Amino acid sequence: MSDTPTRHSRRRRPAFLVTVAATAALVGTLLSWPGAHRADAAPAVFAHPGVTVSKGQLDFARTQVLAGAQPWKGAYDQMMASKYASLTRTPTPRATVECGSYSNPNYGCTDEREDAIAAYTDALAWYVTRDERYARKSIELMDAWSAVIKSHTNSNAPLQTGWAGSSWPRAAEIIKYTYTGTWANSGRFAGMLRDVYLPMVINGSNSNGNWELSMMEAAVGISVFLEDRTSYDKAMAKFRTRTAAYVYLASDGAVPKTVPSQNLDTTAKIVNYWQGQSTFVTGLTQETCRDLTHTGYGISAISHIAETSRIQGQDLYGTDVGERLRQALGFQSKYQLGTAVPSWLCGGSLNLGLGPVTEVGYNALHNRLGIAMTNTQTLTQQNRPAGSNNLFVAWETLTHGDNPA
Repeated sequence: MSDTPTRHSRRRRPAFLVTVAATAALVGTLLSWPGAHRADAAPAVFAHPGVTVSKGQLDFARTQVLAGAQPWKGAYDQMMASKYASLTRTPTPRATVECGSYSNPNYGCTDEREDAIAAYTDALAWYVTRDERYARKSIELMDAWSAVIKSHTNSNAPLQTGWAGSSWPRAAEIIKYTYTGTWANSGRFAGMLRDVYLPMVINGSNSNGNWELSMMEAAVGISVFLEDRTSYDKAMAKFRTRTAAYVYLASDGAVPKTVPSQNLDTTAKIVNYWQGQSTFVTGLTQETCRDLTHTGYGISAISHIAETSRIQGQDLYGTDVGERLRQALGFQSKYQLGTAVPSWLCGGSLNLGLGPVTEVGYNALHNRLGIAMTNTQTLTQQNRPAGSNNLFVAWETLTHGDNPA
């Protein structure tokens, strides 16, 4: 066939088509420039409170609780009855938090995570009740740690920093931007996040995927609180790469995507990294065949970062992040609800225990976008009110359950 254009193909295109083509070319050129605004880039102006939960979501939850509406009132009562809401809680900070594999040794690990969750719990309690005692207790916990902590050590240090570092900025955002009293040491707390937490998490991890996802959750939340656009962009880029490598979609090809730095350059290496699973189906995660508990950590971090991004003006739920989250939730929920495990999946046996991790993703994808999620819906409603996993997830029926904001 000749490459010579025919007379028909050389006709002038209508002016509007030329304009459209030229505009598209210009946009493409602009987006290819260094520093061009990406779909997940830091906002020009950060929204506050803006880590996982927004002011609109807080207002909705407060209104429902004060009206006695369910499931929010039950979720609130559950929170207030927990140890995390105690006004007699005494913070237990230490200069060095040392966390080994599976918390052995555990020198301050549980104390740090739970004080951070308590600070967030008290911030939520303040917002609903407007009882200043809770705001002051939240501040007491944050101040105690910011005055003392200097480092995290041992093998689980990056994960521990990610877990605690995910809860601290949630608490701080609510207190700094809604509490009408004073927080004299807020600058010192910001310094703690900047100097102790952010350097430990911002460069990511080549361990199991839930590590890096939790670390990026902390990095994104801290970046919002610090209004650090550079760190926000870096964390978001790592998050997008890791999410694509954590949840498999059939459109990825014969094998899952990988994180380049891990050098998983053969199918055998990928299968080994995916816990020996060699059959890949949409919704499977890198840790499904390990157990659903760790898988739940990864799924939860994906939903938290997507929610923070949405609050900051860039909605990732309509991208592959949302599709991976939807499929991961549905796949894991199906088996958590008792569906028989086929022989090709994890040798025909799964370790269950997904945890209270479905509310944020379910609300965003089903309630906000109108996507059918039958298994996730059943599990979410069955588990209400969702409590805390005592690591970095807390009270999401209260904050996100059927929340339209």
